[in-house]
Amino acid sequence: MLKSTVLRRKSDFSLIYNKGKSVGERYVVLFSKNNGLSYNRAAFLASKKVGKSVERNRARRLMKESYREIRDNLKEGYDIIFIARKTICGLKCDTVKKSMESAVKKAGLQKIKTEKVKF
Repeated sequence: MLKSTVLRRKSDFSLIYNKGKSVGERYVVLFSKNNGLSYNRAAFLASKKVGKSVERNRARRLMKESYREIRDNLKEGYDIIFIARKTICGLKCDTVKKSMESAVKKAGLQKIKTEKVKF
C-alpha cells in the first residue's frame, strides 16, 4: 500500500469515529467517512482483546490481504477503518474476505456493477 493511502493521523481517526458510519460484521467492524479525495485511505486495527501480538499481527495481515483483493470493487473517496474482533483468531483469509465484503456492502461502499448488453 502506498503511504498516501494509509491513515495515520489521530485527527483523521477521531473524525471518522465521531462523524463516520459504522457497520458490524461477525469478524470485523468497519468505520467509514467520505474524505473528499480521489482515492481511498485505509487502516487496520486489532486491539489487545484479540490476543497477544502474534494473533493481532495475523489479524491485521489477514485484513490487509483481504482488502487488497476487494479494493478494486470499492467506491473511491472514502476513509475506511477495519477493526478486528476476537472471533477473527484462527480463521483463513477467505472467511475474513467474505466478512469484509459483507461489511463493505452493508456500508454502501461497493461499486455498482454495470452489465454490458450485447447486441
